[in-house]
Amino acid sequence: MKYMSYWHDSAAPFGAAQTGPVTGHVDVAVIGGGFTGLNAARKLAREGVSVALLEADHIGAGGSGRNGGHLNNGMAHGYGEAKAHFGADRAQKLYKAYDRSIDMIEDVIAEENIDCNFRRSGKLKLASKPSHVAGLRASFEHLNAEVDPDTRWVDKADLPQEIGSDAFHGAMIYEKSAMMHMGRYVNGLADAAHRHGALIWEHAPVTDRQRSGPRWELTTPKGKITADRVIAATGAYSGAYAKKPLTYFRRRIISVGSFIIATRPLTPDEIAATLPGNRTCVTSLNIGNYFRLSPDNRLIFGGRARFSAVSDQQSDAKSGAILRQSMAQIFPHLADVQIDYCWGGLVGMTKDRFPRAGEADGMIYGMGYSGHGAQMSTLIGQSLADMAMGRQDTNPLAGLDWPSIPLHSGKPWFLPMVGLWFGLKDRLS
Repeated sequence: MKYMSYWHDSAAPFGAAQTGPVTGHVDVAVIGGGFTGLNAARKLAREGVSVALLEADHIGAGGSGRNGGHLNNGMAHGYGEAKAHFGADRAQKLYKAYDRSIDMIEDVIAEENIDCNFRRSGKLKLASKPSHVAGLRASFEHLNAEVDPDTRWVDKADLPQEIGSDAFHGAMIYEKSAMMHMGRYVNGLADAAHRHGALIWEHAPVTDRQRSGPRWELTTPKGKITADRVIAATGAYSGAYAKKPLTYFRRRIISVGSFIIATRPLTPDEIAATLPGNRTCVTSLNIGNYFRLSPDNRLIFGGRARFSAVSDQQSDAKSGAILRQSMAQIFPHLADVQIDYCWGGLVGMTKDRFPRAGEADGMIYGMGYSGHGAQMSTLIGQSLADMAMGRQDTNPLAGLDWPSIPLHSGKPWFLPMVGLWFGLKDRLS
């Protein structure tokens, strides 16, 4: 078993990073080499803006290369919750922004000729308990009538056409949802940004940020660079940087571990018995699971597993064992299947689980996707680039207040209690 991301291991790494010291001046400096930062850099470079991207590790090292491979339209919340929180108009606009971002991903892939196995698979939201059916069905009817007609309901009797498991009691299908190879997409974005003129430094964490006249000076172990504007796209990995440059975000982002296993490639018979519908799948539990088939027919199976803010081999192995048990409960015929990969990563959550993008603390920022970053971050990256160029009308998250979390300075000490609470809700629901 490899304790590394399948997406990293099965994609050619980005090979055009700068080899010399970090130096010079650019119009815009981007901190963070995931989907958000890379699409911001790509857009800026295409528009003739000089841009440098500084990544603390390698391109795609964070959430963009460690997720479950889903591009699911819809929000972390149900549409009804968003409507109650924001009102109907804002909730509909936010919901449709996720649709636009998946459309944008498809367009970027075509524009930049990125080979990343993109496919409009549809998403299956599965009712894990009989008691969940009524709520999920009501959510479907509300959503279908008001904002997403490309949804449909599947009764339990029809589920065998979609999934080879008796564990579920009905489902909702989101037809616009998609999937892709995340490692190939993130490295393809980096290649495109570089091709259009962006300078990209890897292994260059920003350790300090200071005003230098009208400019910002960013310090890294590889040198210093100045920029007129700075974009922060660090998300859950804001804590990987020195505290001072990103304190504002560390106090507002909750970094939660999410863990994934990937089986050996399944045989055609195993595929037919597991996911005949070949969609992305998520369950309705608060501490649930998500799964899909990879381009080479592995079952990629993930979930919170443990409420931890640590992802290392020891932590990932513990979570992987829990995930294997969950996988066997859903798919008993895979109980003894070989597991080839086990990895973890951090999800950047906000207190209310709505993402944020705007300007604060002298920086333009976009983060806090709360488990839906793969699909939303490409659009937000372009919005951040627009903001850096003076355009303010493309940000679907504009105007959202973002208060800090009391007693939180970057280390989420309260996660075990959150896990107990959600576990209790699942048992009682």
